[in-house]
Amino acid sequence: MKRIFFTLTLLASLSACSNEFRSKEDYANAMVLDTTQFNTAFTTYREKALFHRRFKHSDVDSLIQQHKQKGIIAAEAIGKSVEQRAIYKLQYGAGKKKVMLWSQMHGDEPTATMALFDLFNFLEGKDDGFDTVRSLLKENLTLHFIPMLNPDGAERYMRRNAQFIDMNRDARDGQTVEGALLRKMAQEIKPRYAFNLHDQNIYYNVPETKNPVTISLLAPAYNYERDINDIRQGAMQLIVGMNKILQAYIPDAVAKYDDTHTPRGFGDNFQGWGASTVLIESGGKKGDPEKQEIRKLNFIIILNALIEIAQGTYQQYDYKAYEAIPFNASQMHDVVIRNVDLGNDTVPLKTDVAIRRGEVTVGRDYFVRGRVEDIGDLDESYGYDEFDAKGLELVQGKTWSREIDSVSVLSFDDAWNLLKEGYMAVKVKDISDGRLHNLPLVLFTQQRFTAAPNLVLSGPTNFFLGKGAKLKYAVVNGYLINLEEKPKSDFFKNRVN
Repeated sequence: MKRIFFTLTLLASLSACSNEFRSKEDYANAMVLDTTQFNTAFTTYREKALFHRRFKHSDVDSLIQQHKQKGIIAAEAIGKSVEQRAIYKLQYGAGKKKVMLWSQMHGDEPTATMALFDLFNFLEGKDDGFDTVRSLLKENLTLHFIPMLNPDGAERYMRRNAQFIDMNRDARDGQTVEGALLRKMAQEIKPRYAFNLHDQNIYYNVPETKNPVTISLLAPAYNYERDINDIRQGAMQLIVGMNKILQAYIPDAVAKYDDTHTPRGFGDNFQGWGASTVLIESGGKKGDPEKQEIRKLNFIIILNALIEIAQGTYQQYDYKAYEAIPFNASQMHDVVIRNVDLGNDTVPLKTDVAIRRGEVTVGRDYFVRGRVEDIGDLDESYGYDEFDAKGLELVQGKTWSREIDSVSVLSFDDAWNLLKEGYMAVKVKDISDGRLHNLPLVLFTQQRFTAAPNLVLSGPTNFFLGKGAKLKYAVVNGYLINLEEKPKSDFFKNRVN
């Protein structure tokens, strides 16, 4: 009975917010920003205090206090997490259309959180050519932001909350204090529009292409039949507008997230509660490990969507164009090496190898662990980096005969020269100055490094590829390295073993 009453009260409150009709002339005269204006807005208002993914609650708390002092955006603590970290809601505007946006309900999904703080800075700006945008938003919308719903998870950079519950599977029962808080806010605010902001893994691709999905969008289904009512149709139309913008920045790198109905999910429930709800998932983009370019895309499509909601111009889009956006495929890897010779004297084998690098968080930093993800016919798999090893042989790396005192003794240039000479590993005597390093080598302490005689599923990824005495490529901890092209020193995220 509690759930039924909650749904009915929300639906009843929305009757006065029905979609308004707009003429073609209205659409033609509507405010529209171009890519140059979006780029300028982002560059001007990008929050410089957030520049990597593993920021903490204290960073967010500090920024919120600064915004609160300015008095343009209202900010209040609306509750506390399991571990008593404050959860904040920020509010802007005094319009009739209520919009609710929440981010980082999964602690390791912070890309949109950064974009929201960029947006806060933008909303506080003035005399920069965007004042008409702010007036439009302020007069037509009331915006409610929860920028970090799961601060305990963010502290550890993990998906779940401190009770190890996936908060996005707690919309139905509200068992967690954080999930119950989001339900409470939905009931009090009664939003007409909602944005559920997430990150997805970087291994999704646009079907039948090697393009990583950089942004994934979804109008969640409110029932198992995936019915389309006016509320969900509105979300689809918003997404069509978002996709139009995104194609100017990342052509053929946009997809839809799986639309299977999840009765425990917040997006599905918000849609059912009467808020046109858009899910934004930040995926992967080559050369953007900290997702700073994807952060920019979040800022742009959220700002654009808010402008369209304020004017009602999203209604010009044919919602059926939403269906033309492909669903995510899951065929990406960090590295795919084709035609690798893994045979022996009695059983020949030339096949493909896929490699992935898993991240392990250390405070505000991280290192990766490369592993063999798959072996076999991988014609339908793709890599951020791909290489055809035809004509080359697998070569075991050597261990340098000298033991170095500490990681800091070895410069990047020294490590690069050792690698080019066929050395894969170096022993380190003292790690008191830290285990993390950016050298293109395997560094180890007590245990002896032994190069694997062959590649095995889930096994390590440290080997050379060469022809005769000439080494062409190295794979170090899952990183593919062309030995004729010196990589940048910040490319590697390794750890002393």
